[in-house]
Amino acid sequence: MRLLSIGETATLLGVAVGTLRRWHRQRRLAPHGRTLGGHRRYLHDSVCASSKHAPPSSGKTICYARVSSYDQAGQLDTQASRLQRHCVDAGFADIEIVSYREYQAKSR
Repeated sequence: MRLLSIGETATLLGVAVGTLRRWHRQRRLAPHGRTLGGHRRYLHDSVCASSKHAPPSSGKTICYARVSSYDQAGQLDTQASRLQRHCVDAGFADIEIVSYREYQAKSR
């Protein structure tokens, strides 16, 4: 019987710790028990079983790339392509890259 902390459980399920707390309040995923300090502990087998039934995550992934000077303009494209590659490798869907050149936005 392997017990997981709330952080380990969140990582395993790919959700935020706050989401696990909300699921507990909604009685969607209850912890197996609590430590003497009141920390939630989840059974590894239960978490793995519930992850198979979790709804697929949906939504848009927005990445932000920015530079602050004209000298860095070439780096903006590099940042954007790295962000795009990371999101694709991580399996995110519906990716949008937002770029910002601060030096263009400033008016004199």
